[in-house]
Amino acid sequence: MEDRIKLGVSACLLGENVRYNGGHKLDHFLRDTLGQYVAYVPVCPEVEAGFGVPRETMQLVGDVDAPRLVKTKSRTDHTDQMRQWAQKRVKQLEKEDLCGYIFKKDSPSSGLMRVKVYNEKGMPEKKGVGLFAREFVDHFPLIPVEEEGRLHDPKLRENFIEQIFTLKRWRDTLLKNPGTGGMVDFHSRNKLLLMAHSPEYARSMGKLVAGAAKMDQDAFRREYEAQLIAAMRLKTTTKKHINVLQHIMGYFKKQLSADEKQELLETFDRFRAGHLPLLVPMTLLNHYIRKYDQKYLKQQTYLNPHPIELKLRTYV
Repeated sequence: MEDRIKLGVSACLLGENVRYNGGHKLDHFLRDTLGQYVAYVPVCPEVEAGFGVPRETMQLVGDVDAPRLVKTKSRTDHTDQMRQWAQKRVKQLEKEDLCGYIFKKDSPSSGLMRVKVYNEKGMPEKKGVGLFAREFVDHFPLIPVEEEGRLHDPKLRENFIEQIFTLKRWRDTLLKNPGTGGMVDFHSRNKLLLMAHSPEYARSMGKLVAGAAKMDQDAFRREYEAQLIAAMRLKTTTKKHINVLQHIMGYFKKQLSADEKQELLETFDRFRAGHLPLLVPMTLLNHYIRKYDQKYLKQQTYLNPHPIELKLRTYV
């Protein structure tokens, strides 16, 4: 990729001292590992909305679906101030070409899910969404979003990172070759990756691509992009990976010996049983792809959807 993926992020996660107590919540994976491949756009809603550092803590109160933002001790209501700032900020972020956003969990402004909302009795319900996070998601419904806490789960981490890399490739395609031909080529290269996330969407998108020549180009782009985002949001599973691995193996049925086929099948079985990470069968298949110069498979992003240094396919 010619330039780095741009991600919005809660500023405290990069080590900026913007928390209510003057501290931070540095996430080393985000800053030191993923940070090698992305360009962050840090945002701190509380500071940017004018609440300063340090500051009194705030909480969400009232209706879970339409909570108020209130200071914990003084009970001053700052809902309108935060919402007005958030509405302006998301419009500014339109210029950043973001491919994703990572929010700070539990924050009354930036929490994406299960944020505490206190009822009239002072009892919390973990069903809320931070005011800025809600504004962002409503304004950018197709941009991948996640919380930093959930990114410690290897499957959720892999899913989010595959989303942002795929969206970047899609946008690069539209810049370099915005015609229908470029979009069809993108689909061809990402077919197996889509199958690993959703065989149903992969089929639906295949039919859409087959009829692309008969559609208005802008209408085709919008529909394809909507289905692309929806497909990539669905998590891969062992079963779906096995389906793709067997599909890849089918390209070598005339070249592989009986012993080589058996070795592949045994590797698949061990991966299915949870004894091996996905990286093992993928490495073996990549060996055969290179050995037999399988050109169609060489261009498949499924084989290398993100930098190997991120170690996203090494967990069992």
